[in-house]
Amino acid sequence: MAEASQLIQHIESFVNLSSSPTHQAASLDVIASLLKKNLLTVETLVREMGMYLTTTDDVIRARGILLLGELLTHLASKPLDDATIHSMLAFFTDRLADWKALRGALVGCLALLRRKSSGGVITTNDAKAVAQSYVQNLQVQSLAQHDRKLCFELLECLLQRYPDAVVSLGEDLLYAICEAVDGEKDPHCLMLTFHIVEVAAELFSDDLLANFAGDLFEILGCYFPIHFTHSKAEDFDVKRDDLSRALMAAFSSTSLFEPFAIPLLLEKLSSSLQSAKVDSLKYLSHCTVKYGADRIEKHAKAMWSSIKDAIYSSHEPTLSFASESLDGVGFRDNVILTESLNLLDTVFKQNSGLFLSWIIGDEDINLIFKSISSYKTYKEISLQSKQKLHAVGSILSVSAKASPAACNSVMESFFPCLMHALGLSVGNSTQDCFPNDGNVLRGKLNHGALYLCIELMTACRELMASSEEFKSVAAPANERWHCLLQSYSASLAKALRSTLETSANEDSYETNVYFGVKGLLILGTFRGGSLIISNSIFENILLTFTSIIISEFENTLLWKLALKALVHIGSFIDRFNESEKALSYMDVVIEKIVSLASSHDFSMPFPLKLEAISEIGATGRNYLLKIVQGLEEAVCANLYEVLVHGNPKSAEVVVQLLECYSNKVLPRIHEIGGFEEVLLRFAVNIWNLIEKSVTFSSQVHEKGLLDATMKAMKLAVGSCSVESQNIVFQKAFTVLSLGTYFPLEDAASNIPIQLNEFQLTQETSISSSREAWICSLFASVIIAACPQTHIPNVRLVIRLFMTTLLKGNVPAAQALGSMVNKLGLKSNGTEVHGNCTLEEAMDIIFDSKLWSFNDSVTLRSNGGLENGSSIGLTDICRGATNIRSLQVHAIAGLAWIGKGLLMRGHEKVKDITMTFIECLLSNSKLGSFSLEQDYSENSSESVVKYAADAFKILMGDSEDCLSRKLHATIRPLYKQRFYSTIMPILQSLIIKSNSSFSRSILCRACAHIISDTPLIVVLNDAKTVIPILMDGLSILSNDVSDKDIVYSLLLVLSGILTDKNGQEAVIECAHIIIDHIIKLISYPHMMLVRETAIQCLVAMSRLPHARIYPMRREVLQAVSRALDDPKRAVRQEAVRCRQAWASTASRSLYF
Repeated sequence: MAEASQLIQHIESFVNLSSSPTHQAASLDVIASLLKKNLLTVETLVREMGMYLTTTDDVIRARGILLLGELLTHLASKPLDDATIHSMLAFFTDRLADWKALRGALVGCLALLRRKSSGGVITTNDAKAVAQSYVQNLQVQSLAQHDRKLCFELLECLLQRYPDAVVSLGEDLLYAICEAVDGEKDPHCLMLTFHIVEVAAELFSDDLLANFAGDLFEILGCYFPIHFTHSKAEDFDVKRDDLSRALMAAFSSTSLFEPFAIPLLLEKLSSSLQSAKVDSLKYLSHCTVKYGADRIEKHAKAMWSSIKDAIYSSHEPTLSFASESLDGVGFRDNVILTESLNLLDTVFKQNSGLFLSWIIGDEDINLIFKSISSYKTYKEISLQSKQKLHAVGSILSVSAKASPAACNSVMESFFPCLMHALGLSVGNSTQDCFPNDGNVLRGKLNHGALYLCIELMTACRELMASSEEFKSVAAPANERWHCLLQSYSASLAKALRSTLETSANEDSYETNVYFGVKGLLILGTFRGGSLIISNSIFENILLTFTSIIISEFENTLLWKLALKALVHIGSFIDRFNESEKALSYMDVVIEKIVSLASSHDFSMPFPLKLEAISEIGATGRNYLLKIVQGLEEAVCANLYEVLVHGNPKSAEVVVQLLECYSNKVLPRIHEIGGFEEVLLRFAVNIWNLIEKSVTFSSQVHEKGLLDATMKAMKLAVGSCSVESQNIVFQKAFTVLSLGTYFPLEDAASNIPIQLNEFQLTQETSISSSREAWICSLFASVIIAACPQTHIPNVRLVIRLFMTTLLKGNVPAAQALGSMVNKLGLKSNGTEVHGNCTLEEAMDIIFDSKLWSFNDSVTLRSNGGLENGSSIGLTDICRGATNIRSLQVHAIAGLAWIGKGLLMRGHEKVKDITMTFIECLLSNSKLGSFSLEQDYSENSSESVVKYAADAFKILMGDSEDCLSRKLHATIRPLYKQRFYSTIMPILQSLIIKSNSSFSRSILCRACAHIISDTPLIVVLNDAKTVIPILMDGLSILSNDVSDKDIVYSLLLVLSGILTDKNGQEAVIECAHIIIDHIIKLISYPHMMLVRETAIQCLVAMSRLPHARIYPMRREVLQAVSRALDDPKRAVRQEAVRCRQAWASTASRSLYF
């Protein structure tokens, strides 16, 4: 009885309208859970609910039936016996007549109709009974929106899942559909109604549907074109395009709609609304295919007239001569034009004979050809004539590429006229013949004819590339269009080349150059080897473009177009495997372009050389291989000139070569794959070069040279397999071990190194330059290595890097961080000389005392170290020596080591972090230092600043080291863990700090951590973070060197202000935040800071009025000053901000 009483309580909770929606949902879930777990049967439930299902109280009965329906929805996959399903469906079917309890009946019917087959489904007779009850009892349009939606879902379900049951209802069901759909306006319901019409049209026979086709389309036609009247369409999950596609599917669902749909769509083409025109064109294309050629034929003439008008009126009056349009249409995106041409293509292919005769005999098209001789130059053509010319070109292009037969007719009708207008005659395509017309020699080709000629050639090329009939290379040889092109190809090619000789000062220069390059490009990209143009003509085209690249670099437009054309030709050859043309491309283009890298002719700007090399090299695998080999040779040759002979010009060249190799060539290598040997050879050759260069010249200090070499080395080695990396390591270690600074025996590493042995001067000797290069390059190899790669003599390498990092060698520090990140935790048991586990490496780094004092070193004032005592890396960080530069370098090194450990989730990072915190707090405890031995010009405060910046290294993302691309071990959520561990400590220290300097340093450290922590983590801690953010912005905005940190903090603040949870944390201190942001509006050192500060103010304008209104005057005054900012982006944001805050005055009327 207790269980029954609890069930009644849950039923009562759902049925009672005074219960909250949360309680009603909870009661529903409890009852559903009991049914799923078989603790309650459906029969028992119905028996207990008997009164609620049959009472005369309309509200209780409606809620009771809805509860039963919702429960059946939860039991969609639970097996039920046939008798239960039948009886339940009979009950709900009967309840469809009870309009006051209709919603529950609809939910119940839907739940049973949608049941999965594994759990028991209803019979055809039951489904028919539901459909009959639907037809007899439901007046859909008299219902509320949600109930209408349920009615349409029920009807859709019956039509889709039980077609045999409902088709027998025939006219009655079709009439019910018309009645239900008519007048619907809700977007969600319309999606269903359109689909219902589509399914019904496919389900019922044409004989039956014919009687209702007019009524159905009359209903559908009212909705075309779809137009939202709502102010914010984004408020709806049903978009206009969704509705339009659903309506289009309904329009095309049966050919019986053709007499009504096609006239309506043609009529709407004349609409002034662009969306109506676009939809009309799309619907016509779709319906034309669905209705079939026989039904469309009677509309064909009207469609041709409408299509032609749409193309003529929508075409752009001017062409774009930019390189981006070289292999495209040459016009800006125009959706009406695009859809018009798509429709023309559809109807042309369906009734090609009719449309071909109309196009060839069209008066407007023939008038263009009759007057084309007057179109001498493109600029002389009027805008209206240009529009017509472009329209004719588009129409002929679509027609010609529709089929080989159509192409033959179009080319025979129009191509000879164009050749005559250009003054070209038939020539022997195997010879490089040329007409004798002087106009051609001077590049005075008729631009109107040339444009149409290029359009027709483009259509022929696309037809040949796409047609199944031309899969065989010899297939098009007998086509008439092919014979025409072949006969004119030689004279046309030379005429096009002559247009490129136009002087840049002529008015028609851009037009001549664009048409000349595009025409030659089209000729050079026909499939079929030498079927269209001979190999000699093809090579002359390549030679023309290549010569422009090498010698015409001062003509920017011509140079860019020629480069683009060569790229297109190379990609075409690679895509279609044109073997004959590939040989010519390699000999004529690639060989000459590759030679630019090693050429000593510096008349051509070297960046342009590299642009040509990288762009053309990316067109195919074989070409890229040749380009990479050429770059490698040029790099090695110029690098040798720098290292040995000190050639300053070579130093500048090799930096650009390496940047091109790293930034453009290597990404393409990764994309294609299979260049393992090439990358290995590059890395090994660099090391061979270093090995041969016994002494380095002073030019090795050329700005960026070492950095560029290291980057290329890292990327090349990082892309190699483990086996190849092992080969590189063996070579690199051989070169490294030859240095006098490298200890060859393990025993030597146990002797502490005297600190006075360091060359701690700003000037680096030539001999030490070679050591620095070798050490840095070896560090680059380690940074790029996979965790599985074997590093020779790890212990000695670690000691070497620990020593060199104290000289300020950042790559050495990064290499140590990479090593501790990738070394294995346990030894594999094999005895390999120099093999080392992570634990052993940690002992060397943190426990070994590798350095010792000599007698001349001044001790710390607090003692703790005797003369001659030994120290380790952590001791130096804590200030065990008075040589401050050592302390700064040690902090940087320890930071990179900590980063490697942090990313892999090692506990030792906590000790490193505490070391940095000790440094942060050491400014008040520093003793006296000997200035004579303090190499750094910075004060003791600068050391503390470096300690704060160490947190940037720990938390920041780096492309140079410890990235996924360089095979770093990265534990998920490592930043989140570090933030949650260290931030409470720093926050407590800030609170306890009595010194303004200590507080500023602690805020600086916090700023680095907050900036690089995922925003969602910061949002959860927003209330405690905001005060630190404000302190950081206030302190760091005074120094220009901190502008990047200020910008990062502003980005975090912006993220908080635009998040709902963050805004709740901001409300209490809104006035403080606004005060700080106002000061940054005039920040002089970075435009992004000013722009983001104003954006933050815009976000704050959305906070509760009472919190921000008192600050309104100050904000508007500050923003008004930003209206005169020298940067346009800042001025634009200032206008937005002023409008947002000015509107707060009007909002005050509501308070």
